[in-house]
Formats: sequence, C-alpha cells, structure tokens
Amino acid sequence: MNEPLFNGINRVKDPAAMTDLEKKHVPDIQVPAQVKAREAFVVTITLGKHLPHPDEGGHWIQWVELYANEGYLGRAEMSATVSSTPVSFTVKLNESAELVVRARCNLHGVWENRVPIKVV
Repeated sequence: MNEPLFNGINRVKDPAAMTDLEKKHVPDIQVPAQVKAREAFVVTITLGKHLPHPDEGGHWIQWVELYANEGYLGRAEMSATVSSTPVSFTVKLNESAELVVRARCNLHGVWENRVPIKVV
C-alpha cells in the first residue's frame, strides 16, 4: 500500500499531463453548467474515465461522496466486483456552488475533483 496517498486528499496536479494513477482515480463529474434554483438535476460521477479503474477483490472504489461548497449531499457505498461507477445523485440547489466529489480507492486513498455549477 502506498502510505503517502492515504495522508490526505489526492488531486490531479496537471490536467494536461495526468499520470496513469491520476487517470484511474480522478472523479469525472458530469453535470449541467447551469440549473434552475430548487429544481432537481442529476450529477453523474465516473472513475476511470481516462483509464479504467480495476474492480476486483483486491482493488476497487469503496465509496463516492458528493458535496456542494463542502456541504454534504450524499454518499454511494460500493463492494468489490459487485458495484462500480458511474453513480448518480439527484440534487436541488438554491444557489450557485462548487460541486466537490471525493472517492476512496482501497489501495490509493481519497481522490477529489471539483466543478462549478451556476444556479439561476
């Protein structure tokens, strides 16, 4: 196990030159650029969009969490070989926010990505 990966939250250092580790672990957030206040919309999260993430007994994504401006919105728990991303959350926002996704790999720690969303 790579201990430094478990010492905090991992993020892509250079989006134009991602490492294979980053490609497998950075959460990809699919969401409309703009939504209406208090109307439901879907946020879809995929890991391994750029390079497939393993889904086997010894290496898998354990959970995915969604936040808006660090306010907790939800969590999807996963089991090895049985469940995987993409996962979707249906949410409503009152104001523009930064959506934050954190996902935990059992071998490579917590990975994060962020995307702004405009609420009108």
